[in-house]
Amino acid sequence: MCVLIFYDIMVIGVMFHVKIADIKLMLERAGVDDLPLLLERFSADHRTGVRKMVESYKNRHNRDMMEADRLSKMLFFEDKYSDRYSAICGVDEAGAGPLAGPVVAATVIMPVGLTIAGINDSKKLSDKKREELAGQIFEAAIAYQLAFVDNDEIDEINILQARLKAMKIAVEGISPSPDFALVDGNARPVLEIPLVTIEKGDSKSHSIACASILAKVARDKLMEDYDEKWPVYGFARHKGYGTKGHLEAIATHGLCPIHRRTFVKG
Repeated sequence: MCVLIFYDIMVIGVMFHVKIADIKLMLERAGVDDLPLLLERFSADHRTGVRKMVESYKNRHNRDMMEADRLSKMLFFEDKYSDRYSAICGVDEAGAGPLAGPVVAATVIMPVGLTIAGINDSKKLSDKKREELAGQIFEAAIAYQLAFVDNDEIDEINILQARLKAMKIAVEGISPSPDFALVDGNARPVLEIPLVTIEKGDSKSHSIACASILAKVARDKLMEDYDEKWPVYGFARHKGYGTKGHLEAIATHGLCPIHRRTFVKG
C-alpha cells in the first residue's frame, strides 16, 4: 500500500522523472497483488532501462504465478483425503536401478496446505537444488523417516520386495504416526494404515515429492561416503548406476561388498 501511495504522489508516468533505482526498489518491495498494477503503470515509461525492467518483472511474475498454480495442483491428493484423515504421509524410494548400494525409502508428513517453492520429482532437480529443498523439508515437516535396505537383502528378496520393505519400515518408523499414505508408483507396500498408490506420484503429490527428495539426497550422500572407501568405482559420480566408467571399473577390479550380485556379474 505504501509503495502505491508513494508512486501516486509522483503521478503516473515519469512527469517527475522517477529514478530507475527508485522504480526498481518499488518493484522489489511490491507484494504479489500490488506488482501487476505497478507494472501496468510503469509500462508507460519509455526509458529503455525501465522498459527492460518492467518486462523482466512481468516474466518473473508470470513464472511465480505458474509455479504457485503447479504447487497448488500438487496438493490435489492431500486435499482429496484430508476430510477423512488428519495425518497424511507421502512415501517414495530412491535407488531401484543402480548396480550398487541400498534402496532408500522416505516418508514425510507435511503441514496441511503448506507447499515449498520448487518442490518436484527429485529426478527433475539438480543436486544443489535437491539439497537446498531437503533442508527446507527437514525444517517444515511435521515428521519424516528414512529406511535403508542394503544390497545383500536386495539380492536375497529382489528389488521390488526390497523397495516395498523399505517403504514399510519408513512408514512404521515415523512419529507421530500417519493415518493415511500416498505412495509413489503402482506397487503396494503392506501397511497397517490405508493407502493409495499414485503412478508418477513424485510429480503429482507434494508429500510424495518431498519424500522423493529426502530419499534421493540421503542415498546420494551414502554413495559419496562409499566412494571414499572404494574410490576406484567412482560412486560419488554415478551413485552406483551402470555407467560406462562404472562397468569398466567392475571389469578391472571385480565387485566390491556393496555391489548387487543379482544385478551384475563380475
